[in-house]
Amino acid sequence: MNKESKQQIVAELHEKLDRAKAVFLADFRGMTVENATTLRNDLRKAEVEYKVVKNTLLELASESTDAATLAEFYKGPTAVAMTYSDPVAAAKVLAKYAKEQQAEFKLKAGVLSGKIITVAEIQALSELPSREVLIAKMLGSFNAPATNFVGVLAAVPGSFVRALNAIRIKKESN
Repeated sequence: MNKESKQQIVAELHEKLDRAKAVFLADFRGMTVENATTLRNDLRKAEVEYKVVKNTLLELASESTDAATLAEFYKGPTAVAMTYSDPVAAAKVLAKYAKEQQAEFKLKAGVLSGKIITVAEIQALSELPSREVLIAKMLGSFNAPATNFVGVLAAVPGSFVRALNAIRIKKESN
């Protein structure tokens, strides 16, 4: 690989790291081609970009990005997973794979909103409901007071009609 191609890789990777909402690092030592393909496909479905990068190029590319805080983890074989949309979806796939393939794939660390997150924090992030589920729950809680208010308003005329009906029945029986 010549100097120009390395510079191009560093520039492209820098742009991606700068754009990413979350970046995760993993050690993929001993990973089979089949398992690597499965992981890449699962990450692609979750809209996560996965790359294996030389540590020196990663260190250069991460300068002046949130990922620069991860420099201490740029040792050994390093794979980078970057998500531009939903960090929870990325964490779910990576944590699931790390649990299933403990001998081949180990999470190192990640960065989310400029803060380093540990493997335990990535695991906790993976256990959160997805963004869509959280939005649905929030909208449901917004909708509940309105639904209850409509129910109360509908009950008032019904109670009034039942009271009038009881008075009518009482007068008819006298």
